[in-house]
Amino acid sequence: MRIEETKYILPDGREILIKSAGPEDAMKVKLHREATAAETHFMVREPEDGPFNLERIKEGLSSFAESERDFMVSAYLDGEMVGDLGVSVVKPHIKYLHRAYLGMSIREEFTGMGLGSFMMQTALQQAKENRFEQVELGVYSDNDRARHMYTKMGFKEYGMNPKAFKLKDGTYADEIIMVNFLDGEEL
Repeated sequence: MRIEETKYILPDGREILIKSAGPEDAMKVKLHREATAAETHFMVREPEDGPFNLERIKEGLSSFAESERDFMVSAYLDGEMVGDLGVSVVKPHIKYLHRAYLGMSIREEFTGMGLGSFMMQTALQQAKENRFEQVELGVYSDNDRARHMYTKMGFKEYGMNPKAFKLKDGTYADEIIMVNFLDGEEL
């Protein structure tokens, strides 16, 4: 499905268009994901993993656009993607249909400006409207900025996957598992 388009104004006055990426945006998504992978170790992929597959991205975006419940919240500045957030059902089985998984990336120069919170607020409202009862995510244990924002948006930490990520320098990072019960229920 596609979300309703809206705008977000950055603190410096620049206008960000918030909409769902579609198959027509595949190249923008590819470039955004390659850029964010190069900016920080917080993304799952490294630049050395090779370029993202454009056809696979198009297929994924088509699937999101055609879905009744899964969706994207994407941020564009002057036509360039600067933020990407996807929400999709954990598994298409009856016992899982109440659960959604969320993944998010924002270009480094646009962090700390409220854009992530705005995108997250948009996504959580849409997830609730799409009859999801909980939204789950995983975050690097050393990504303090993201963890703070997720906590502010109602996510609670409930687990940890130790040494989930092995970094290029040979060190490890744990993955913190978080959930937001959209009805306000507590852990």
